[in-house]
Amino acid sequence: MTMKSFQHLFVMALTLVAFQASAQFKQAPLHYAFDALQPHVDKTTMEIHYGRHHVAYINNLNKEIAGKPEEKLSMDGLVKSITKESSPALRNNGGGHWNHTFFWNIMAPNKGGMPSGVLASAINKDFGSFDEFKAKFKGAATGRFGSGWAWLIVKDKKLVVTSTPNQDNPLMPLAEVQGTPVLGLDVWEHAYYLNYQNKRPDYIDAFWNVVNWDKVAELYATAMK
Repeated sequence: MTMKSFQHLFVMALTLVAFQASAQFKQAPLHYAFDALQPHVDKTTMEIHYGRHHVAYINNLNKEIAGKPEEKLSMDGLVKSITKESSPALRNNGGGHWNHTFFWNIMAPNKGGMPSGVLASAINKDFGSFDEFKAKFKGAATGRFGSGWAWLIVKDKKLVVTSTPNQDNPLMPLAEVQGTPVLGLDVWEHAYYLNYQNKRPDYIDAFWNVVNWDKVAELYATAMK
């Protein structure tokens, strides 16, 4: 390697470090190991999903907002500012970062089962039963053509099931059904294909084994204030 090439690489490295240090948004560490959700979510999928897909959304988002007013917004504020007039890069990567951060936090090892307390009562009131809620949620997740998300949201003080395409979410003004998410499921193929191939319904059924209902209940209580 020539001295000139070395200097060029050194400058590039310093630029990258400076960019990362000043980047508005960063990836929070997982609160569980990559293999902690097995067999329902496999280790390799978690490594790729968290370590590559989510990271790409963050990096691309930071590039898109560099030097723009959006750089000073909170994550929630940024997502709530996204409209149909927003750039595809902002919409896709802003949503991608928010959605994945949310997704990791509503899953946990040794969880699953059924909700309890106020959240359980609300589900029974708004859907008839927990089983009816699960069926409706599964319908939204399987019915989302191509890539997207299924959501349980609070809208007008009621629980509602909906879905969004790509990396949109119900906080965005452009969403068909707007509300505050309390539960979400990624139904992009990269979230399940290594373990479930094209069997999205099996992946959805497995998801209930890793839902952290304590976190969902916390989000629900906040949304109802």
